[in-house]
Amino acid sequence: MIEQKEKSFEEAMSELEKVVDKLEQGDVPLEEAISMFQEGMLLSKLCHEKLEKVEKQMDQILHEDGEVEILSFQEEESS
Repeated sequence: MIEQKEKSFEEAMSELEKVVDKLEQGDVPLEEAISMFQEGMLLSKLCHEKLEKVEKQMDQILHEDGEVEILSFQEEESS
């Protein structure tokens, strides 16, 4: 199984795309397909966790005095 601890988002996403492409070809033996599916799920989880972490960081903006402000963005309506 792959070691996900040190992978960047881009590396994990690239590996996940390769797994999906190979599985979509349909010429993988069942046992290998199951193993690849499990690997893909781990890569997907890693990507999701990294995206959540970045999203939390984006939601917090530090003010000069160190206070954290949580922002929520709304779409502007066209007039």
